[in-house]
Amino acid sequence: MIRVVLPPHLRNLAKVTGEVHVEVDAPVTQRVVLDAIEQQFPMLTGTMRDRGTGRRRPLVRFFACEEDLSNDSPDNPLPDRVVSGDEPFLVVGAMAGG
Repeated sequence: MIRVVLPPHLRNLAKVTGEVHVEVDAPVTQRVVLDAIEQQFPMLTGTMRDRGTGRRRPLVRFFACEEDLSNDSPDNPLPDRVVSGDEPFLVVGAMAGG
């Protein structure tokens, strides 16, 4: 089971509170986790990744074990502590402006 923390606006859209839990098969990657989230919560499709290209949206960041994974390949394995459920995979809405 992978623990996922969504930003408040995506939790509201998905009508969930707290962490989201998804079951995925190995290897556990960003792509696999995000696919599982979008399958479980179809209303989130296109909010974290572009529907056509699958690329991360510009104002969305991904973190795990205090590391920014946003620019990593979506097919890189997630850290073992995320896979084991000890640490969550974080989806963070970035801020813009000046």
